[in-house]
Amino acid sequence: MSLQAAAGLLTCPLCRGLLELGPTTARCPAGHSFDVARQGYLNLLAGPQPRNADSATMLQARSRVLGGLYVDVVALVARTVAATGARAVVDAGAGTGQYLAAVLDALPDAVGIASDVSVAASRRAAAAHPRLASITADTWRGLPLRDGAVDALTCIFAPRNMSDFSRLLAPGGRLVVVTPEPGHLRTLRASYGLLDLDRDKDLRLEQSLDGLFEPVTSERLTRTVDASADQVADVIAMGPNAFHGAPVTGAGRVEIDVTCRTYRRLGPDSESADDLPHREGHEDERGPSVDAVPPDLAEASPGRGHHGRQEQPPGR
Repeated sequence: MSLQAAAGLLTCPLCRGLLELGPTTARCPAGHSFDVARQGYLNLLAGPQPRNADSATMLQARSRVLGGLYVDVVALVARTVAATGARAVVDAGAGTGQYLAAVLDALPDAVGIASDVSVAASRRAAAAHPRLASITADTWRGLPLRDGAVDALTCIFAPRNMSDFSRLLAPGGRLVVVTPEPGHLRTLRASYGLLDLDRDKDLRLEQSLDGLFEPVTSERLTRTVDASADQVADVIAMGPNAFHGAPVTGAGRVEIDVTCRTYRRLGPDSESADDLPHREGHEDERGPSVDAVPPDLAEASPGRGHHGRQEQPPGR
């Protein structure tokens, strides 16, 4: 299925007309056309990617981390989204596509759309799952999908354009956001001078809800692991710290401390949150980080349709 998983959901980035997907081209009623890449993804940036888009090297490092040190974070995202019963899911800032692939494994009847501003990320995500469509798009400009296209949207250590996320979600749809806590990668940040976290990120997140979403669940995962020198290097190389050069690393302690929150889209025909199950947050021996957000946009990280001020020690 691949790109056809997004049939009837994608819109033209130039005129917002609905895109018709063909074997090699996507075309809107106004005649704008976009070639499907040989690797199976669709570039809908309508311009060059940002200079700080994730590189292939960064994505290779992230793939190894998600398959190793961050495996419990991937599992947390998968079970959280699976609990929504969604049939169509978008991952904004999808990176390698591994988070979304795990979600689709947990939801056998669902389709997914991986969106990222990095062409290298889109290329990689296109092969992540047979029910996953991969597009190159910019979260800040608004994702090229029709209104109310999906039941769930994930934003994992990535920038958050809340007004656009609300537009994309059907009434009552769920937004799943993963953000780092102060302890996340604490030792690595201190040892290697990595980018620090934004101390006001939780406040900004709450302010960005602004009548668009209300909280439903929250779960915090914490874990400390002993990592090899290669694993430490990958954690640093997979995020925005990679743009500042690669330090010589050694084996060390890696703290994983993140919170996964679920929000319900507010609006007409949305069920009351009082009728939904609420799960109290708890700390567990699991858990990454990146959170980014231009202050002039809805609240909000690299590789993954996200570029703005980075709050992460490497993440995603």
